[in-house]
Amino acid sequence: MSDKFKNIIITVSFMACVVGGFLINIIIKDEKISESERRKLTQFPNASLASIMDGNFMTNFNDYSVDQFILRDEFRSLKSLIEFNILGKKDNNNLYIVNDAIYKMEENFNYNEIKKAADKFNKIYEEYLTGMNVYYSLIPEKTYYLSDKGIYTSIDYDKIADIMNSNIKNMKYIDIYDCLNEDSYYRTDTHWKQEALAAVVNKISENMNFKEYLKSNYTTKTIDDFYGVYYGQLALSLLPDKITYYTNSVIDESAVYNYETQKYAEVYDLTKLSSMDKYDMFLSGATPLLRIENPNCTTGKKLIVFRDSYASSLIPFFVEAYEEIMVIDIRYMPSSMLKDYIEFSNQDVLFLYSTLVLGNSSILR
Repeated sequence: MSDKFKNIIITVSFMACVVGGFLINIIIKDEKISESERRKLTQFPNASLASIMDGNFMTNFNDYSVDQFILRDEFRSLKSLIEFNILGKKDNNNLYIVNDAIYKMEENFNYNEIKKAADKFNKIYEEYLTGMNVYYSLIPEKTYYLSDKGIYTSIDYDKIADIMNSNIKNMKYIDIYDCLNEDSYYRTDTHWKQEALAAVVNKISENMNFKEYLKSNYTTKTIDDFYGVYYGQLALSLLPDKITYYTNSVIDESAVYNYETQKYAEVYDLTKLSSMDKYDMFLSGATPLLRIENPNCTTGKKLIVFRDSYASSLIPFFVEAYEEIMVIDIRYMPSSMLKDYIEFSNQDVLFLYSTLVLGNSSILR
């Protein structure tokens, strides 16, 4: 076969792939979400003379074409394999692997956001919580525990605690950093594992004076094949995690009222196991306001928790001590609306937030 003929075959094959890929991308239906990445995918942008003239249409179209390209997940996996195994890079899109667990390197962490979070908590205290027993804890991202192994982490977690402690007023700090380690978190996800929270429960319950009410034994149940958010972002084939959760008769007989859906659910919402994120089984996932009712409680105690998603798997351990727990997520609910739903009196109050959220405190409303 002549070189000229080989070149023709290569050229024609290349053009066929380009044209074929172009036509297939036009024909196939656009996907709305990426289950592996847990996010919405960009849809075809609306075209107008103004958007074309100012360049917004082409910018949005570029995002659309990247999100809707055929075999997108396969190409993402190929990119990760090349980055790690051929180019020898230590990370791919700021994700890296240590002992078969996925970690994320947070670049350009804004420590000014920490003070803004403290100011937000102080404002809530002044408006609603004056004179009440108020506590706060910080949940470090799992990269914090790599420093013990001599692995560089880009965030100074002790500095975060120092900023919060220097600016928070009228609240008692409960330090839980030493209650956790790198194995306390899911390998493929950012969240901590419920089965690793015994020391956290002990530390918080002692400081908030409700440890004496935690007497029931627990049984454990396991959910297989949990693929965390980092798994989808990394796009490599790693073994999945398992979700182990703790329950007892008190938890089973308690009910969770969701103010958004205006419906009751169980503390462990097993219907969420069919959703994109199985971690949402803990208190039904992200929601602005919940009320947990324990009909068997005789302590007369009530609790308010301002939280992010980490608290969803911790709060079930508190149910036995309180007849009512109000669970508030001010990422989705303006704090100015709280007076419409909660009568603040003599409840215990806990602010429980991950350093990831505090570093982006502008989302706190």
